[in-house]
Amino acid sequence: MALFESYERREKQILAVLEKYDIKSIEECREICQAKGFDPYKIVEGIQPICFENAKWAYTVGCAIAIKKGVKSAAEAAAAIGEGLQSFCIPGSVADQRKVGLGHGNLGKMLLEEETECFAFLAGHESFAAAEGAIGIAEKANKVRQKPLRVILNGLGKDAAQIIARINGFTYIETEMDYYTGEVKEVFRKAYSDGLRAKVNCYGANDVTEGVAIMWKENVDVSITGNSTNPTRFQHPVAGTYKKERLEAGKKYFSVASGGGTGRTLHPDNMAAGPASYGMTDTMGRMHSDAQFAGSSSVPAHVEMMGLIGMGNNPMVGATVACAVAVAEAIK
Repeated sequence: MALFESYERREKQILAVLEKYDIKSIEECREICQAKGFDPYKIVEGIQPICFENAKWAYTVGCAIAIKKGVKSAAEAAAAIGEGLQSFCIPGSVADQRKVGLGHGNLGKMLLEEETECFAFLAGHESFAAAEGAIGIAEKANKVRQKPLRVILNGLGKDAAQIIARINGFTYIETEMDYYTGEVKEVFRKAYSDGLRAKVNCYGANDVTEGVAIMWKENVDVSITGNSTNPTRFQHPVAGTYKKERLEAGKKYFSVASGGGTGRTLHPDNMAAGPASYGMTDTMGRMHSDAQFAGSSSVPAHVEMMGLIGMGNNPMVGATVACAVAVAEAIK
């Protein structure tokens, strides 16, 4: 029985990468990790329980590569995990073309480096997968950072933000936008837990203007957009506008666009075009992003369709950080 989905389309390139690190099989990767006292397979399963088998094995391969490379830090481990994820990309797919596996590794690396202050799931509160990703980061990243990474969710609608905060134990922050002065004021704050999850701030905006102001309020320097509910009304316009303003102010901002890839979202007539596709949200992502992922921010099957693995892009961010930290703790 095949070890995971589309095994025969992935096996050749995975084994070629493993050979570079003197690893004989995919199964051996798990043994290498377990011998160090952790199991990436279980870590990934815990972050998005509905992820595919290939996601669990991809991270297991990535962690084994990190160990074999002799990485010295969690940030280095994240980049090495990206090599493992990239080896799972089906040749000729959208994910392969965009080097999405390496992109996820480099994003994880960025979140574990001290220079990054605040990471935003932009439009995140519309998707439970963003919450899964945020939890993975909040509970792991600051174990290896000297200065804590702040994580926020910023999306359209204050009720939605409060509901997600309450369900996940985040801190809900209600803001009020003054359109005359361009300033956003905090009018209400409530933490729905006492632990690490409460350090994740969850915002709801009424419109793009307020969404951009929230990004400034938290000094976001890295974000990932979702493509869930309001991609053309909120997340892509916020990322693009905020990027323009940050560049004008001489400040850094790294924008990741999750989603798109088949033109499936808001462009069903272009569904089979593959890498040639320019669906609406895919196009908007290309306009502002420094790195563009492929497939849904939340739905495993859609990311699998793009040729990567069966796990939403948002929870994948949490999985990369969690696995990289596990590697760092195992090699101490």
